[in-house]
Amino acid sequence: MKDVYILGIESSCDEMSASIVKNGNEEIKTIVLSQMDIHKKYGGVVPEIASRCHIESASMVLEELFCDIDIKLNDITAIAVTYGPGLIGSLLVGLQIAKTLSFVYNKPLIPVHHIAGHIYANSLVKEMKFPLIALVVSGGHTDIIYMKEHFDFNKLGGTLDDAVGECYDKVARVVGLDYPGGPLIDMYAHKGKHVYKLPLPLDDDSYNFSFSGLKSAVINLVHNSAQKGENVNIENLATTFQDTVVEIITKKTMRALKEHNVNNLIVCGGVAANKGLREKFQTLCNEENIDFTVPKMNYCTDNAAMIASAGFYAYQKGIRANMSLNAVAVSSLYEYVRLFKCEE
Repeated sequence: MKDVYILGIESSCDEMSASIVKNGNEEIKTIVLSQMDIHKKYGGVVPEIASRCHIESASMVLEELFCDIDIKLNDITAIAVTYGPGLIGSLLVGLQIAKTLSFVYNKPLIPVHHIAGHIYANSLVKEMKFPLIALVVSGGHTDIIYMKEHFDFNKLGGTLDDAVGECYDKVARVVGLDYPGGPLIDMYAHKGKHVYKLPLPLDDDSYNFSFSGLKSAVINLVHNSAQKGENVNIENLATTFQDTVVEIITKKTMRALKEHNVNNLIVCGGVAANKGLREKFQTLCNEENIDFTVPKMNYCTDNAAMIASAGFYAYQKGIRANMSLNAVAVSSLYEYVRLFKCEE
C-alpha cells in the first residue's frame, strides 16, 4: 500500500503547530510554537492576543516544518486541520492556511475535531485496539467514550459543569499559584499528605462528572481558614484535591470498562499529563489486566501530530470538507463523522 503523508495544522488555542505524520502512526516532524509565556501574566489565554500571534507565526512554523526534511508539499497526501472546538479567532488562522494549501496544491482537505485529535494521539504510541474506552480529560472536557472501531464515538458520560482541567486551574488560582496551575497542583500533590476533607464529587452510578462542587469546597476551605487566621498548607491541599479527583475519575472509568466488557483503555487530553492520574490508572490496569495507553507528555497538550494522525484515519473513512469549511467555537464530537463523511 502506498504510504500516506498527512500534513496536520493545529491552532485551536494558544499553540500554533504543524506536523507531518506517515500512515497515522509515524511522526516525521512536528513544530509547536507556544504562547504560554505571553499569556501567563494575564492568568489565562487572551483570545485576541492568541489569534494575532498565530497570524505572525504561521508562515514561520510551516517554513520550519519543511526545513531539513526530504518531504515537500507536493508529496503530501492530504491536509488535516482543526476546525473546532476552540477559540474562533485562533481556529480561523489555521483553517485559512489549510484551505489555501489545499486549493493551491490540489490536496484533499480533512476536517478534524480537536477531541478526536487528542484521542488519536494514542496511535502515535501504539496501535489502537478495539473495542476501547477513551477517557478525555482536558481544560474543556471530561468524557468517557466507547469506541468499537476507528472514528466511532459513543459518549457514555461527561462533565455536567466544570471540566477537570478547568477545575485544576481554578483551584490553583485560589491558593495563589501561577497559570497554568494544573501542573503545579500535580507537582505539589506529590509532596504533601491527604489531611483535608473534601467531598467525592457526583459519586453515583452514572458515567458523568461534576467538579464545580469540589471547586467550591476548596474555595470555602481556603476562605474559612483565612477567616480563622490559619494558613492552608498548599502541598497537603494539593494532595487531598488530586486524590479526590483521581479517585472519582478512575472509579467511573474502571467501572465503564467492566460493565462494557472492554479490555482496552486510552487516556488523552492535557490532564493526561498529570502524573498522579497516570500512575493510578497504570496500577489499576495492571491489577485488572487492562491494556492501558496514554500519550507521551508532548502529545498530551495541543499539537499538530495528533491532528495529522487523526487526519489519516479520517481520510481512510472518507471524511472530507470543501472550501466552505468554517471554524466553530463549539462542536460536538458525536456529530462530527455524520457531518463530514464523504463530503466533497
